[in-house]
Amino acid sequence: MSQGGSHKRYTRRQMAEINVVPYIDVMLVLLVIFMITAPLLAQGVKVELPQAAAEVMDQSKGEPVVVTVDERGTLYMNIGDDPNKPVQPDTVVARVAAVLRNKPHTEILVRGDHSASYGEVVHAMVLLQQAGAPNVGLITQSPEAKIER
Repeated sequence: MSQGGSHKRYTRRQMAEINVVPYIDVMLVLLVIFMITAPLLAQGVKVELPQAAAEVMDQSKGEPVVVTVDERGTLYMNIGDDPNKPVQPDTVVARVAAVLRNKPHTEILVRGDHSASYGEVVHAMVLLQQAGAPNVGLITQSPEAKIER
C-alpha cells in the first residue's frame, strides 16, 4: 500500500560558520583611526646618541652656539652682549634662529649643570628645536681617570 504522496522531511541544519565581514569592517575602521592618531602622539625632542665613546669636537666649523642651564634653570648663551647675563627663552629662540639663518651648519650645544633638573635641560632643547636647530648636542665633562691603589 502506498500512501498518497511521499513527503520528505527537511530539517534545517544549524550553520557552524562565523560571519567575519562585520569584524573586518571594525578592524579597517580601527586601522584608519590608529593611522591618523599615531603621528599626533609622537612627541619629544630628537637627540642623536653617540655610538661610541665621546671625542673632542672638531673646531674647524667655527665656534658653536652654547646654551647653558644652571641649577635653577636659568638660561645663558655664549653669543650676545654678555655671556654671564641670563637670557629669556624667547631671546634664545631669536638668537639661535638668526645664527642658523646666516650659518646653517653651526653646531648647537646644551651645557646643563649636574644638579639642574632634567625638565629644564629638555626645555632648553625644545627652545633650540623651535629656533630650527636640526641637531642638538650635549656638553659633558669627561670622567676623571680612576686612581689605582
